[in-house]
Amino acid sequence: MSKKIVVAYSGGLDTSYTVMRLAQEGNEVHAVCANTGGFSAEQLRQNEENAYRLGAVKYATLDVTQEYYERSLRFMIFGNVLRNNCYPISVSSERIFQALAIARYANEIGADAIAHGSTGAGNDQIRFDMTFLVMAPGVEIITLTRDEKLTRKEEVDYLNAHGFKADFAKLKYSYNVGIWGTSICGGELLDATQGLPEEAYLKHVTRQDEQLLRITFKKGEIVAVNDEQFDDRVKAIQKIEEIGASYAIGRDCNVGDTIIGIKGRVGFEAAAPKLIIEAHRLLEKSTLSKWQQYWKDQVSQWYGMFLHESQYLEPVMPDIEAMLLSSQRNVNGTAILRLRPYGFETVGVDSVDDLTKSKLGEYGETQTGWTADEAKGFIKVLSTPLRVYYGIHKDEKR
Repeated sequence: MSKKIVVAYSGGLDTSYTVMRLAQEGNEVHAVCANTGGFSAEQLRQNEENAYRLGAVKYATLDVTQEYYERSLRFMIFGNVLRNNCYPISVSSERIFQALAIARYANEIGADAIAHGSTGAGNDQIRFDMTFLVMAPGVEIITLTRDEKLTRKEEVDYLNAHGFKADFAKLKYSYNVGIWGTSICGGELLDATQGLPEEAYLKHVTRQDEQLLRITFKKGEIVAVNDEQFDDRVKAIQKIEEIGASYAIGRDCNVGDTIIGIKGRVGFEAAAPKLIIEAHRLLEKSTLSKWQQYWKDQVSQWYGMFLHESQYLEPVMPDIEAMLLSSQRNVNGTAILRLRPYGFETVGVDSVDDLTKSKLGEYGETQTGWTADEAKGFIKVLSTPLRVYYGIHKDEKR
């Protein structure tokens, strides 16, 4: 019996095989590409052409880049989210919004099933399945690659046998490109003693000079880059990526725990996230109180973990977002970074909300908000619990 099936279509081998196989079996296949900023116009044009060659009756591109920014990416900036203090949760965070868009589309056309190309050994199968189960209840989920443990050769042979002669040769590295960075798997990363060589990266040094990068924030969101104003936050991110990528900034390797419990190692290049997060963090150091920074760091860790581990739909997430949003009310001003090939350093901030400008005192210099005797009294009171403890436990003095 023919089914109306939506395939989450990226144009890669697994999803190409899925489209053709399901179409060959007599199903009404809709190939849908959810773009969160990782596809060029040429790639999307090629995707559409290939989808119809593979047998899809309908192809659609769903541009959810702005939705991704508004509903999650800006909160990752507010929270300075880096998994393991390293990885900016690049393409993995985009999967949730791709899945949400696919689920909405499936509901709109009354699809019987949704198919995706994930294997059984990674995180994406969980991100897609969980989102579909919640947002498209009752719609069947089809995963041929996972269920039949298909090899690349089996998929390529099937496509070739049915007249689709695209080049899906096994590459040394696999890439996932998104607005928040590019992840790189395979190659030397399979050996824990090695890092990635220069040729593994997609972006390389094209500038040798140093330059200052000024990123201006208003309530935690980017409004200007090097004094050029941006109303579109996505375009501001893309501008910073363009500048940072010319220095090959943002390269690193992350080892982390997958959702299914095994360790995973991934390389990445993410100039914009690294620069934006460090600039934002630098500005917050001057504009937030000590306890605002502390508690925001706590909830931000949970936000990043839940997002990475397919818990974006957990009801606590909007509650965390509300706190992150509130914390940004005074995060205004410009953070200044110095860029150079393969790296950067923080320089300073210019903000009317800079708490270091207090007239009560200048650190290490002078004070006007208290007297010397008041300082001595404060220190004596502050030391009271320790003096009590060690007065009774003299044998424990360090």
